[in-house]
Amino acid sequence: MPANFSARTVPPVLGLSRLSVAVHLALASLLLMQPAQAQTAAKDEKKDEKTLATVRVSADGVPQEVEAKGSYQAVTSTIGKGKQALRDIPQSVTVVTEKLIDDRNLDTLKDTLHMTSGVTFLAAEGGEEDIRLRGFSLQGTGDIFVDGLRDPAIYERDTFNYDRLEVLRGSASMLFGRGSTGGVVNQVSKQAFLLDQNEVDLTYGTGNYKRMETDLNFVTGQDSALRLTGMKTLADNNGSGASIDKEGVAGNFRYGIGQRDEFEVGLYYLKNRNGINYGLPWLAPNSATSDRTMIDKDPASYYGVDSDYANSDVVSGTLSHTHRFGGDSQLKTSFRTGTYKRDQRASTVRWGNAASQPGGVAATEQSISDATVLNRGVNNKIQDLDNQVLQSDYTDKFKWLGLNHAVTTGVDFNHEFRTTYGVVTDTSLNKTNTTVGDEDGTGGVDESKRQVRRSGEFDVTSAGAYFQDLVQVAEHWKLLGGLRFDYLDGNYRSYSTANANTGAITGDMGRHDKLWSKRGGVLYQPTPEASFHFSYGTSFNTSGDTYQYDAKTSKTPPEKSRNVELGSKLDLLGGNLSTRFALFHSTKYNERNTDTESVNDTNFVLSAERYTKGFETDIAGRINADWEMFFSYTWIPVAKIAKGAAGQNETVGQRPGLIPKHQASLWSTYKIASDWRLGAGVNGRTKMSPLLVTDFKVDGYLTYDAMVEYQVLKDLSLKLNGSNLTNKLYGDNLYRGHYVPGKGRTVELTASYKF
Repeated sequence: MPANFSARTVPPVLGLSRLSVAVHLALASLLLMQPAQAQTAAKDEKKDEKTLATVRVSADGVPQEVEAKGSYQAVTSTIGKGKQALRDIPQSVTVVTEKLIDDRNLDTLKDTLHMTSGVTFLAAEGGEEDIRLRGFSLQGTGDIFVDGLRDPAIYERDTFNYDRLEVLRGSASMLFGRGSTGGVVNQVSKQAFLLDQNEVDLTYGTGNYKRMETDLNFVTGQDSALRLTGMKTLADNNGSGASIDKEGVAGNFRYGIGQRDEFEVGLYYLKNRNGINYGLPWLAPNSATSDRTMIDKDPASYYGVDSDYANSDVVSGTLSHTHRFGGDSQLKTSFRTGTYKRDQRASTVRWGNAASQPGGVAATEQSISDATVLNRGVNNKIQDLDNQVLQSDYTDKFKWLGLNHAVTTGVDFNHEFRTTYGVVTDTSLNKTNTTVGDEDGTGGVDESKRQVRRSGEFDVTSAGAYFQDLVQVAEHWKLLGGLRFDYLDGNYRSYSTANANTGAITGDMGRHDKLWSKRGGVLYQPTPEASFHFSYGTSFNTSGDTYQYDAKTSKTPPEKSRNVELGSKLDLLGGNLSTRFALFHSTKYNERNTDTESVNDTNFVLSAERYTKGFETDIAGRINADWEMFFSYTWIPVAKIAKGAAGQNETVGQRPGLIPKHQASLWSTYKIASDWRLGAGVNGRTKMSPLLVTDFKVDGYLTYDAMVEYQVLKDLSLKLNGSNLTNKLYGDNLYRGHYVPGKGRTVELTASYKF
């Protein structure tokens, strides 16, 4: 990282703070410009200002994790800017609550996303969490958030501080700025609340898996509380061939909970010192167009070396202030600054050439044996990132011109500075080959001897402003309209890492984008239990999302997309069970595709146009007092290339990769006695092609999970979880040249103590 980085970034941060004050004043003045009846109401509220300053608002004093602590069902969300009823969001939202995360022992973002259908994973070259939703990539830097603030994608995320996970499906640039067609993932952090409550969880499982989680909440005053969460995890093998060594701690302090002015401070730290399974090559039959298979070994088989690792460090701090003007109007401003580091040293495992194989025969499905040779290459990704985010959102409900309005408006600013490093080739540090029958991870090298040199810097500043209004136009009808403007200014500089020319500038490029995003919808709500919607939204991505330019992408127009959806949200069984249904049509234009495995410059291209059409449903909640379930299903019968891209072998009418026709997740628990609870579940998908567009498909799969929980004492419980009970071998992260297998069979016992 450049020594002058802090000098370059401090002035903008201070400027943003001043601008935040101006935004507060401007939005407050807008409130004063409401019609006469709103002003009269405001005067009446002012008479009670003293009372309002001392009376807590229960909805604000109790965070969402307390509301849904004992249920798989969620009825509200913060993903649409401000806390909203799910029935008032004219777009599909899937919520994975803390209870579902705990019951299934999910400890990473990726594991949690497996509970939501329509999600697949690309085996990304850089090791980022490259997530596909509805068949479109969620750009890691544009579509993953923590508490509504953009979250960089260069580290492995853990669930220890999750209240819940929210997945907004479809275009979302009107709310969040640059982002993809598929949707947005929001990680909601645990908040302090006004109740002394503590919990400690200890887990031991197969692969020498050991995990401790703590969740401590203390009331520190009449309207203040402190919450501390922590985690430490160790494992020799977590079911997918990679060791785990990670720890994290998070703190959240709230002052003035439920008061007119509420302040919040959050700190987050996560350190990963894990192994990495970078993937295995597909095993091809004699025909190049036939479906590929995987090496028929235990899913935990590992062909990397013992010196491979995936290290990452995250330190971030968040400040937030909420001012409640009275009634339903409030202004919330948040500022986050963070430092993110990643150092990944992985082995690219590939088949040795025919000359190196037994009998001089190339490795195929017919010729493979334990003596078949595998080469180990090198894939190193080293990078640092610093970012600052300032966001201010104003929400209000009022009556104007005889109509009820629910207004949301705000501004946000982001600054990111990223430094990437290259590793100088050193043949003395080449990794040794192995064979199919040798899975012990030998052949390690001394990674500290590699020469690491700066290869690039990326500096991007973006800003956006939006306005959205939900208007009740009739007794059962609401109309939604929203508009947003974004500006992005990015600069990229590349450096030589060659011995003779180290540090010389090899490229200096930039781009400036100005874009509009739209969102509209119609809601029909005939009863408190039923809500039907039709919505339309747009999204965009710029080349700045990839943190890299070349001569073509620096001039490539932004990707653009639209999403059309017809859906419903229905509450059944007295409101104890929530259902969601949706028909969607998502289209992406000017799709950009970067393939860093290839030196062919034509791979930085626009893939013209493609689209998906499908159906989704979620069911979550209680069937009766003892029976609870969560079900998520996606059917995408139509996925097509509408206009192919030159040089990519894309044929109009082809189905793109990573889009199975059917995908589902089911989990259900039943309380068979006052102190016993049983659970079972199944996850699966049908066959699909890896990315990009390939002539072969990968088999689908079904995995089965189970749980037994026993309440030993009032405050002590034991829970036994089994995942992938049949030890099914399947491809989880996929690419055209290799795959990362899904986790094999794991069994874990957790003791939970509450006090």
